[in-house]
Amino acid sequence: MKQPPAAPSVAKSLIDWYRRCHRDLPWRATSDPYRIWVSEIMLQQTRAQAVIPYYQRFLDRFPTVAALAAAREEEVLTLWSGLGYYSRARNLLRAARQVAAAGAFPRDFAALRALPGIGDYTAAAIASIAFSEPHAVVDGNVLRVVARVQNDAADIASPRTRERFGSIAQSWLDPRDPASFNQALMELGATVCLPRNPLCLLCPLAAHCQAHAHGTAAQLPVKLRKTQPVALEEVLLIVRSRRGILLRQRPPDARRMPGFWDLPSPADLPAARSLRTLGTFRHTITHHHYTFTVKEARAGRRRDAALQWFMPEECGSIPLSTTARKALQLCELD
Repeated sequence: MKQPPAAPSVAKSLIDWYRRCHRDLPWRATSDPYRIWVSEIMLQQTRAQAVIPYYQRFLDRFPTVAALAAAREEEVLTLWSGLGYYSRARNLLRAARQVAAAGAFPRDFAALRALPGIGDYTAAAIASIAFSEPHAVVDGNVLRVVARVQNDAADIASPRTRERFGSIAQSWLDPRDPASFNQALMELGATVCLPRNPLCLLCPLAAHCQAHAHGTAAQLPVKLRKTQPVALEEVLLIVRSRRGILLRQRPPDARRMPGFWDLPSPADLPAARSLRTLGTFRHTITHHHYTFTVKEARAGRRRDAALQWFMPEECGSIPLSTTARKALQLCELD
């Protein structure tokens, strides 16, 4: 089994590099666990630059955990609209209410891990950055860094490999400054140790990296269990009148995005008559790759409680689905 490089030298190389080269991101200017928590939830499956405006708007409206706990779910979802993965927002609200009821923010890994929507990675990030708890973060970026430094071709989809790589990251961690170490490790994976075309010449761990030494960085990490993509085609209808744009609210028990407003489909308006095609766009949810065709239509007489008219300017104040937002932007109606 490959032995990890000397932990102190890895930690020092990472932290020194981070202090010189890190990006200036708004959540790095605070040690408030609430603000760190909001940023970490938003950053799940989402690029940092895309998160910044949402993070700032969210905290302008909900500056404290108490303010969030008192919010209506619809308002939280409206502010989250466009970020995707909406279960994150619902879990954030549930957890805020638990924290507010407890009267204090949990300060250790186990208590943080018990909150809705917080897994090992997020608990480690909050515990280390806000409270200096010595827990290494482990996500896809970190697994990639470990695989390359170790030149280890084990399958990172395997729980055993992930546990072992996590132990290696934990052995590197500097317990005197876990916040800087974890942020440095995350920053390295996000900006230098990239999935494709890693910037090895700029890497602070190049001297420690066995994959760099053996020319195998581009082949690592190895992930054997890959879900095959599924291509799907759907149609969205834009129905307009003097009362605005017709939208359909997804039922509370919908599998995806319950409570959100969307454009109706032909199945929602079987009597609708298509007038013209306005355009198409693509949208991906995990391994499902959708192509949406947007058509202007005239609705028949059939109506149900899930259908409602909204003026275009009202669409910014309701939880609007990402697909509806894209369609309306495509048609310059949003």
